[in-house]
Amino acid sequence: MSLRGFATLNIWADDVEAATKWYAEFLGVEAYFMRPGPDGRPAYTEFRIGDYQAELGIIDRRFGPPNAATGPGGVVMHWYVDDLDATVKRLLALGATEYQPITPHGDEGFITASVVDPFGNVLGVMKNPHYEEILAALKGS
Repeated sequence: MSLRGFATLNIWADDVEAATKWYAEFLGVEAYFMRPGPDGRPAYTEFRIGDYQAELGIIDRRFGPPNAATGPGGVVMHWYVDDLDATVKRLLALGATEYQPITPHGDEGFITASVVDPFGNVLGVMKNPHYEEILAALKGS
């Protein structure tokens, strides 16, 4: 067995409704799924985004693992973006804060950056020539 591909990325928020609105504004799409918690407030929402309609889920922090980190850190999932500079500027304008600045890695075109969203989650974005090559090959371009 091996990892076959990214399927769902879950992030946490104390206020799922506010986080859902923020991500809808950033992504330009509405969440397609919502499950209410016992109090009737959204406990889980989900977006489908990107070339492969990957799932981004927002879970009420109350339902998170008991030993979950309370601050940014751990694994950083980097989403491929077409325009890294514009994406980072937009995230910052929407209230995210810089976590890692725009950083080139070597001279092959791999460039990353990450921010902390207003809900305490690290969101990585990147330019990735490998992603572009695979996408073009799959589309037959």
